Amino acid sequence: MVLHSETFDYLRPANDQMFDMSHARKMAKDYAEFLERLLPDGPDKTYALRKFREVAMWVNISITREADGSPRKSKEVDVKDYPSDHPVKGDLGSIPL
Repeated sequence: MVLHSETFDYLRPANDQMFDMSHARKMAKDYAEFLERLLPDGPDKTYALRKFREVAMWVNISITREADGSPRKSKEVDVKDYPSDHPVKGDLGSIPL
């Protein structure tokens, strides 16, 4: 398998990808909390939660990249700047619209 030249580069997600990633993280957190309550403490629970955490991280990568590691095309036009009335410019916790 030949990896794309950008496989290990940082790839800033497009706006729609950031929305998808946020939604996926919320769903993963809910499921992890369910597993935390459901499973008895012990090595199997620890293993399951660690593997699930790993899977959740790979979901984020999958949202932004194609199978070969190349950047995945956005479903919409990527806005590169915050609106003029945005309260905190550069706040990475919010998404420019």
